[in-house]
Amino acid sequence: MTREFPDGFVWGAATAAYQIEGAWNEDGKGESVWDRFSHTRGRIEAGATGDVACGHYHRMGEDVALMKELGLKAYRFSISWPRVMPEGAGRTNARGLDFYDRLADELARAGILANATLNHWDLPQALQDRGGWTDRDCADRFADYARIVFDRLGDRIAMWATHNEPSVISHLGYGTGAFAPGIANAQAGFAAAHILMIAHGKAVQAFRAGGYPGKIGIVLDMHDLVSASDREEDGLACRRAIDRGQGIFLEPVFLGRYPERLREWLGPMAPDIRDGDLETANQKIDFLGHNYYFGAAVSHCGRGDYMKLEQRMLTLPGFGHSEMGWGMHPKGLAHVLSRIAPTVGATPIFVTENGCALADEPDESGYVEDRGRVEYLRLHLLALHDAIAAGIDVRGYFAWSLMDNFEWASGYRPRFGLVRVDYATLARKPKLSALWYRDAIAANAVEE
Repeated sequence: MTREFPDGFVWGAATAAYQIEGAWNEDGKGESVWDRFSHTRGRIEAGATGDVACGHYHRMGEDVALMKELGLKAYRFSISWPRVMPEGAGRTNARGLDFYDRLADELARAGILANATLNHWDLPQALQDRGGWTDRDCADRFADYARIVFDRLGDRIAMWATHNEPSVISHLGYGTGAFAPGIANAQAGFAAAHILMIAHGKAVQAFRAGGYPGKIGIVLDMHDLVSASDREEDGLACRRAIDRGQGIFLEPVFLGRYPERLREWLGPMAPDIRDGDLETANQKIDFLGHNYYFGAAVSHCGRGDYMKLEQRMLTLPGFGHSEMGWGMHPKGLAHVLSRIAPTVGATPIFVTENGCALADEPDESGYVEDRGRVEYLRLHLLALHDAIAAGIDVRGYFAWSLMDNFEWASGYRPRFGLVRVDYATLARKPKLSALWYRDAIAANAVEE
């Protein structure tokens, strides 16, 4: 049975600047928190850095040609703030802006819709030295940066996202220190979450004030968290997990508030909310980006951290877990979309990331027959089709990732790409999943 997607459904793939660009200190680019973090001994698996990554900065034309070959209708990428503004404020770097200018032109020539994210985690280190996302001034500097990029690229970018996964920045970057900038302070994590929401609102205000074409939204990671049992304590733990990772961003954006139960639970760790903050965060947006990878069963754990919970991955029989330790739980995508629908209301949704990291084994020519990834994508697209059929307004899907890349603290071991990258030569070669995805795009459909 063939499942057809709606006319005009947007098929794309996604990347992020630090994960693919390389050229970390070339052409006037400033240092980012991920440059500093990856250059600190012991932070990244096998001592990897994003110094070279996939070399996209020097191979951008080749990569856009590859996107066109694969039939992509849209490409989601991020802009490196320190490449555009080396100190995060003040002077701009003409050569950095020129790179994104050329990228926008290449995409336009290829007939590929441009979807740009302003903040995919690589905060300028100069701003981090002043407190980063725990400093309220950072929100104003973000709005200044957004205006500069809107002015230069706004005529060719169809979709803008303010932040990608602010939960990762706040929780892993500031709360636990597992990611850049490596601040292990729970209270700082919640402070960063709040200032990220203020920054989001200020950037949306700048976009509206400038009257730029295109659409603007935000990208949140929302996985399927379910109670491990019908016990009340597990249900409450699940609610806390959802509030901490999802509601703390979804509710300010759409409802102008924070989850009250979470604020009560956090007590003195709750962020400092001042007059006007929530009004600033609560700007009307044109779309919501939804990143989905896994589902987990949540249970109460008295030995847990301040949230008093633990999670167990859910996965289909026979699939096991990915190289990231995640399961395959496709029905969870439809479940989350249904759960958030009342909050999101009439705002269209795009699935902006979905994919899996597998232990790819290339043949002698470098080709990867990644049937497990094909099945992952197929089953998630079927679940997405179910959600659309149920009335959820989902307008597009972006596979993560276009190519193998630097996977943050895990270095280069996990490979998410539709396209294999030989890190020794930087040669690209589409995998079976890329060819399967090309055919799905051409058909605007997936076989059940």
